[in-house]
Amino acid sequence: MEFEVFAEYLADIEAKESRLYKTWHTSKLLKDISDDELHIVLLLLQSRIFPPYDERDVGLASKSVAKALAKATGHPEDEVTEAWKKQGDLGIVAEQLTENRHQQTLFNDSFTVKDVYETFVDIAESAGDGSEERKFDLYGKLITQLDGAAARYATRLAIQDLRVGIGEGTIRDAIAWAFLDEAKPNYDEGNQSIDPEDREVYEAAIEAVQSAVDKTNDFSYAANQAKKNLANLQSVSITPGKPVKVMLAQRSESLEDAFETVGRPAAFEYKYDGMRMQIHYKDGDIHIFTRSLEDVTKQFPEVKSYLEEHILDYAAFQERLDGDQPSFVLDAEAVSYNADTNEYEPFQTISKRIKRKYDIEKHRQEHPVEVNVFDILYLNGEELVDQPYRDRRETIDEIIEAERYRLCLADQITTNDVSDAEAFFQDALNRGDEGLMVKNIDGQYKPGSRVGYMLKYKSTMDDLDLVIVGAEWGQGKRSGWLTSYLIACRDGDEYETIGRVATGLKEKPEEGLSFKEMTELLQPHIVGEDGREVAVSPKVVIKVRFEEIQSSPDYESGYALRFPRVVGLRSDRSPEDSTTKQEIKNMYEKQ
Repeated sequence: MEFEVFAEYLADIEAKESRLYKTWHTSKLLKDISDDELHIVLLLLQSRIFPPYDERDVGLASKSVAKALAKATGHPEDEVTEAWKKQGDLGIVAEQLTENRHQQTLFNDSFTVKDVYETFVDIAESAGDGSEERKFDLYGKLITQLDGAAARYATRLAIQDLRVGIGEGTIRDAIAWAFLDEAKPNYDEGNQSIDPEDREVYEAAIEAVQSAVDKTNDFSYAANQAKKNLANLQSVSITPGKPVKVMLAQRSESLEDAFETVGRPAAFEYKYDGMRMQIHYKDGDIHIFTRSLEDVTKQFPEVKSYLEEHILDYAAFQERLDGDQPSFVLDAEAVSYNADTNEYEPFQTISKRIKRKYDIEKHRQEHPVEVNVFDILYLNGEELVDQPYRDRRETIDEIIEAERYRLCLADQITTNDVSDAEAFFQDALNRGDEGLMVKNIDGQYKPGSRVGYMLKYKSTMDDLDLVIVGAEWGQGKRSGWLTSYLIACRDGDEYETIGRVATGLKEKPEEGLSFKEMTELLQPHIVGEDGREVAVSPKVVIKVRFEEIQSSPDYESGYALRFPRVVGLRSDRSPEDSTTKQEIKNMYEKQ
């Protein structure tokens, strides 16, 4: 597909607010593209060049893009910067400037979606001395090949913020509408409604796409299976090496309420102050993924030896193989501890290892992790997610030779007595953990879902995982740093503001999460500036603690936080994992 045609589709999708309209036109786009470009388009629609578990990154900051845009279009750099501040969108600026070029360029009428995609791959893979300049030049050359809407969307892709108003739910439905006869929606554009011939069959088709995406994190694979038939799609299973969307926990207000939700007896586990760690093993290859599906295998080399010594070489595990090649997918919580004192450390310590590319061995030695396994999704060629939780837990117990400070089973009791649960909860707090996880012992593992099979219980109100969507340049001794952060909760595919937070960060990096570190994280995602105020693409998630949720007309969500402060960076979570507006509404009503 010509990139210009792709851009026309995007412009049409962006122009309408209706989710049904966006879904309908996205489905038409998917039907119109070639098979070999399907995976590319599905990535681009997510504002991605690579899947979340791919370590590569385009690595272009907004200011670099603005500079390259000026050079490519023959406009003064300060003119481009001023237009950016006025529009708040570099894509719009690129569109306007390429429609009125100051210098002639050779326009390639056959520049395709694949050509643009491969350019961004080349940008991402530019490394070593002079790489920044090469990235700069590659984007500039790309813009000389495009104009109008095509330049708009290529520029937004450069900063990985397509801004057309579609999320995973829209893409999921569009796949079903495009390729599954069972999901033909009978879309009424005038009334903005759908009328499936069989609502039950339609919902099953949508659920099948969602399940395939949850198990593979690959929209392209789901789409290709949907093209074959519904049965193929429904047969998609977990593949070791491809991260699975984790099952999520709802919040419980009391232990008695937890029993009411999950049933009696219930399994109670410590809620560790650590990092969700999904561990995959097959054919000698180990992959470790965070909750947000980022591959952090290199950052935690000690886990390999844990698996070898406490699973693969364990006699009980060997007996279960029965000639099969070993393979498994574990769900766990990794907690860092001090190598000298064996004292457990807070989440912020382990979070520093997640993004680390250098001095990995030094930090491993100083702050190793204990891996607490609490679920198993796959074992030796068999998917286990449909088995009852008590059976999955028994399997974990059988295949792991547990050892504290290395590979353990999550501490657990099973009881129908609330007093036992309360005593176990107190044990968790005394140990320094956050609270308890409460589980339905007959529950299945539902990737990507909050289905009531698993709850979390804490003695105090939850911290919120919120997304930074704006900031303010500091003054005085904080000059040069982004300091006051506009924060937002998630509402479907959109992010709605809920307040500002300016406390909790440090001026000295050695004291903890600093303004300098936060500035370095946010700068590549700046998408607009107005004086000291900047707009930021929703990429960075922080943990925010507060005293109270208040009703407020000042913010898009309708809520505000009283006395908010930044507790830490949630580098293990994606914006899609952030706190939802509905969760905040529920917490507000229960105060």
